[in-house]
Amino acid sequence: MHDIWNPWHGCIKCSEGCQHCYMYFLDRLRDRNGADIYRTKSAFRYPLQKDRSGNYKVKSGEMIRVCMTSDFFLEEADGWREEAWEIMRQRPDVKFFLLTKRPQRVAECLPKKWGDGWENVMLNVTCENQRRADERIPLLLDLPFRHKGIMCAPLIGAVSIEKYLGAGQIEQVICGGENYDGARPCDFDWVKGLRAECVTHDITFCFIETGTFFVKDGKCYHLPKKQVQSEMAFKSGMGYQGKAINWKLMNRIGEELTEDSMYVPHYRENCEKCGSRLICNGCSDCGRCGE
Repeated sequence: MHDIWNPWHGCIKCSEGCQHCYMYFLDRLRDRNGADIYRTKSAFRYPLQKDRSGNYKVKSGEMIRVCMTSDFFLEEADGWREEAWEIMRQRPDVKFFLLTKRPQRVAECLPKKWGDGWENVMLNVTCENQRRADERIPLLLDLPFRHKGIMCAPLIGAVSIEKYLGAGQIEQVICGGENYDGARPCDFDWVKGLRAECVTHDITFCFIETGTFFVKDGKCYHLPKKQVQSEMAFKSGMGYQGKAINWKLMNRIGEELTEDSMYVPHYRENCEKCGSRLICNGCSDCGRCGE
């Protein structure tokens, strides 16, 4: 996935996975405080932005990760969320990937006429350890969403989710180690255990990165470069393509889109060894490969 939409920035830490938050770390490098929460200006309406030819910059069929430097259901964002929902409603041809550590707030934050959920929105909960998995996944299963997933990142402890997968609601599981300042180790045995549970239920499993410290066969490896972490995750062979997610995307007048009317992703040479390839939108042509 290459597209990120951050309608607001900043967050309040709420669980163990937040302890060494990457957003806080990156903000410190810019002499900013990650706890300062604000609505973004030019980025807020990003999914509706058009190019000079009048075409949407985000193409039909693409996936956008929402609030990767915050939490979509953050209490401090309550005044902005309704407008963000409206933007998603206006793009029924685009997939929106929501990730939260606050599933207990979701039901009260849904838009009007939500019904059983919108076809183009997937809700994911973060489960960094067993405590948070047992706390958040039952809440996720009770929420009215057409698409649901689990993000075990940063994976800071062994997690078993098999008792929740049998419900048939979880369509995708992503996991990865921790990065940046204070990164805690990720054990390969934890990754293998999650994968085995997903394979049993034919659910897509994507191991996106090892994290800075990766334990394999009792030995801890230091991998400071994120590209290397991603390549090692890919080489581990842990990625598993389960049953396809049935996205029912529509155009503005309510007609279902066909495959040949959607964006076809393209990739570069370095994409072939990327841990995220299984769930990726393809290359965004940002030009950073040459840096």
